[in-house]
Amino acid sequence: MEENEKTDKELVKKILEGNTQIFEIVITKTQGLVLSIIYKMIKDEEDQKDLAQEVYLKAFNKLGSFNFKAKLSTWIATITYNTCLNHLSKKKLPMLNLSDNKEKSSRELIENQFFLNTEIQTEDPLIKQERIKIVTAEIEKLPPLFKTIITLFHQQELSYKEIAMITGLPEGTLKSYLYRARKQLKNNLLTIYKKEDL
Repeated sequence: MEENEKTDKELVKKILEGNTQIFEIVITKTQGLVLSIIYKMIKDEEDQKDLAQEVYLKAFNKLGSFNFKAKLSTWIATITYNTCLNHLSKKKLPMLNLSDNKEKSSRELIENQFFLNTEIQTEDPLIKQERIKIVTAEIEKLPPLFKTIITLFHQQELSYKEIAMITGLPEGTLKSYLYRARKQLKNNLLTIYKKEDL
């Protein structure tokens, strides 16, 4: 049994036995992942706070149904994703608008050198920091689904399998969306900024 799984089982067991105060440990362990999903999917700050509370209330109430087929953090991330999805649906906000993906020239589409994971080739930390800021700002302009997948894969460093569990999307679809998200981000950056400035 992996250490994380053992810890998850111990935590859940103690909480279900009545030691509800240690649910705070679950929140501490998972809040980075939970908040990154909420912030990428939901724009309104008040809604973000409300949804974070709703996610943990749901997780606490459903803890008895957790079957340990995934990590506890992945299970809570799934609740987060679905809660945000429901919120967007109620507000009639699009999760993904593929019509926004305007095709660029074939030269741009076959350029695979991409600066998403911020490993930018420069010695100057100030220039590097500025470039990271530019890329981060452009990520925020992507559709919620693209932002979420990019964040989970590149920043949270989750596997395709874990992201598939969270989103309910097949791994092949995820890979396709991640490619399209990178492509749209790159095209947006190349449209706004000169390539040499990045």
